[in-house]
Amino acid sequence: MTTKITSPKELTALREQAREAIAVRSGPREIIVTVHMGTCGIAAGARDVLATLAETLDQEGVKNVTLRQSGCAGLCDREPMITLTDKAGKEYRYGKLNNERIQNLVQEHVVKGNPVMDYLIGN
Repeated sequence: MTTKITSPKELTALREQAREAIAVRSGPREIIVTVHMGTCGIAAGARDVLATLAETLDQEGVKNVTLRQSGCAGLCDREPMITLTDKAGKEYRYGKLNNERIQNLVQEHVVKGNPVMDYLIGN
């Protein structure tokens, strides 16, 4: 459905709404979450993981995360994967992710600050 913009005020409101929707992808913020989007990651479901991650961050009202994408991390058997870098620079690499695990990671690690040991690679 297309909405006709009839005033500069409506255009400004629409622009602000769009900026808020993509703000999670810009930085710098306290936490950086990188979704590994190499061919193997995409084949394993990384696009769904990225979409769920963005949606869950939005639903939880999380504003301190920069969401990024990268290529292959070289651990194809662990895809889909993310790397979470906290404000101290410590990296946590999570693998074999799905929508349910992403929601849990956002709630536990991003919101509460508790790494989810069961999903860590090299744990």
